[in-house]
Amino acid sequence: MLKLGLIGHPVGHSMSPWIHHQLMEQQGLTGSYELFDISPEQFDTKIEQLKSEGLDGFNVTVPHKERIIPHLDRLDESAKALGAVNTVKCTPEGWVGYNTDGTGFVDSLRNRFPEALQEQSSVLLLGSGGAARGIYFALLQTGVKRVDIANRTIARAEAIIDSGGGRVASSSLDLDQAEAELGHYDVVIQTTTVGMSPNSDEHIVSADRITKGTVVSDIVYRPMKTKFLEEAEKQGAALHFGHEMLLQQAVYAFKIWTRTNPDALAILDRFESKLKGV
Repeated sequence: MLKLGLIGHPVGHSMSPWIHHQLMEQQGLTGSYELFDISPEQFDTKIEQLKSEGLDGFNVTVPHKERIIPHLDRLDESAKALGAVNTVKCTPEGWVGYNTDGTGFVDSLRNRFPEALQEQSSVLLLGSGGAARGIYFALLQTGVKRVDIANRTIARAEAIIDSGGGRVASSSLDLDQAEAELGHYDVVIQTTTVGMSPNSDEHIVSADRITKGTVVSDIVYRPMKTKFLEEAEKQGAALHFGHEMLLQQAVYAFKIWTRTNPDALAILDRFESKLKGV
């Protein structure tokens, strides 16, 4: 009987319980997945209380992906490199932190577009928060030619690039520069919460300069097709949606907790119908 959950603030909108119950059913397992809405002011106290709940594991979302680290007993290599945790496995030896965001994104992109990330591919990340950091480090493993990062504060983009150790050619841009240069990239990835419901009319940059055939991704999954993706589609872009990343990173977390091998693609259609309210 699995006992899983999600900590964050807020978490009431989360699709994670639905996803993980689908994965349990697929693997013939039973259990629960509970939402723990923990405000920053309560965090340290509530986390210590959580240690008595008998959890097998839990996910971590904003704004706690960094703050959870001092409460853990060990980090795997991905979490160490990123300085952020989105998955915790509760073991008899203690709590172990992992980060499945970046790998989940890259694999979901390849599920949709197997040829998107080639040796000659140039990629642009919009934003420089925790999601951008995770995706940047995962992209370093793919062998692409270039990964640039654009952000309102260039210093934040530069900090991510510096932590990558020069393993791929990278430059930092401000958002105006990025908007002007969009046509020069093979893949463009929007990594912020801009455009998330209820502020779905917002977009981080105009997509007017995106060229036909560019793969454009937005990690926001509510709405499924953000304003940025709508604009990109008008330019002939190929679209990759945020719910695909959400599902894939959840599958990796489930693997860590259960040592099973669930199939994300087997529930993708049902997940899309759920998001659309069908």
